Amino acid sequence: MKNLTLRNLTKVCRGIYHGPEALLDQEVGSIITDSRKAEPEALFVAIVGERVDAHRFIPDVMEKGALASISERELPDAEFPYIQVESSLQAVKDIAEFYLEQLQIPVVGITGSVGKTSTKEVIASVLKEKYRTLKTQGNFNNELGLPLTVFRLRDEDEIAVLEMGISDFGEMTRLSRIARPHTCVITNIGTCHLENLGDRDGVLQAKTEIFQYLRTDGHIVLNGDDDKLASVEEYHGIRPVFFGLDKSREVYADEIVSRGLRGVSCRIHLGEESFSVLVPMPGIHMVYNALAAAAVGKIYGLTTEEIRRGIESLEAISGRFRMIETEKLLIVDDCYNANPMSMKASLDVLRDGEGRRIAILGDMGELGENEIALHREVGAHAAVCGIDACVCVGELSRHMAGAAREADPDFPVSYEESRENLLKNLDRYVQKGDTVLVKASHFMRFEEVVQALREMKD
Repeated sequence: MKNLTLRNLTKVCRGIYHGPEALLDQEVGSIITDSRKAEPEALFVAIVGERVDAHRFIPDVMEKGALASISERELPDAEFPYIQVESSLQAVKDIAEFYLEQLQIPVVGITGSVGKTSTKEVIASVLKEKYRTLKTQGNFNNELGLPLTVFRLRDEDEIAVLEMGISDFGEMTRLSRIARPHTCVITNIGTCHLENLGDRDGVLQAKTEIFQYLRTDGHIVLNGDDDKLASVEEYHGIRPVFFGLDKSREVYADEIVSRGLRGVSCRIHLGEESFSVLVPMPGIHMVYNALAAAAVGKIYGLTTEEIRRGIESLEAISGRFRMIETEKLLIVDDCYNANPMSMKASLDVLRDGEGRRIAILGDMGELGENEIALHREVGAHAAVCGIDACVCVGELSRHMAGAAREADPDFPVSYEESRENLLKNLDRYVQKGDTVLVKASHFMRFEEVVQALREMKD
């Protein structure tokens, strides 16, 4: 890894090196925090977690050929090189910041309340048409996950697309310091993490911390149809590029036609140029994601044909509105996470499904003092959005079910107290030919519901 010698790592971490001086100028081959991924020439960073203290794995990792370890403690009996630091987590962040500086490649940082991951996927799909692109995988978007994503970069990579997720003030500043983005993309400002951020104005304040380490020659790409983001006029002389459905935006879409669950077609306008495209995932929110990707693609010099190809080659990922077709059902696996905005968007897309359209919805987390009202808001929307039935699961979703019944007494809504109860009674709610949406916050573990639906027989 470029310039990540033990000497430089010790300096970057403000640590104390213990070991042979002959190894100080040797570069590490990889950086890991999971001892199961031990390999020759790796640097193992021992982090103290809520359940496990990784320091106890240091000897095993070193036996497997790791070059060195980072430890928060002095290891008096160690017969291997290690760097002693005050905080292993801070060391990880400091190393990631230093490593990105060595690589000197553009970074696209993506945040927002809803759609970070799907927007990241479309942007990466577009950029790969011209550049060797590395993107965030899974949920590696926090103060540990972001550095681990950075450590996957190699000299041959030409651009990084990094998702950045937060739940409190100050977190985005720390993430932005690591990424030092050349381009900042914000998808929207919604009602996520209100426990800490209070209201949408608080969310806007926290998300726009991403600008604090924006490169001076950088770019800002914002959803101009979001009332909060539309209020951002400039940052240190950098004027945002706004995208949306309004023709006054610099990047906008029209001629929008739903193709059901196969996707949505539209025409994207980029200044004087325009092109027609089929976004291969359903929902108007995917048009917004494609617009963000088109704006970024233009910034990095892609042609409209390259942008179109990138959008149309997008592939769904597990838990993010992925279509799973079985002999009995079409399952819409959208169970990775949920908040009121994404719940309502997914319900609106389900409306275009074939057969009976059934929503299995679970609790949403981190909504603060308005959590009951926000669950009721989703329930009321489910009853009137045009789907055929809804199953609400979980303690908070009791309020979702109640609001659905109030909004339309004739709408078929059922309630289960827990995921376990739902799994026992699942065959009551679905039948052959149904399109079934599965969505809840990650802690509800609705991937088990998806698996159970996949295994259902006639």
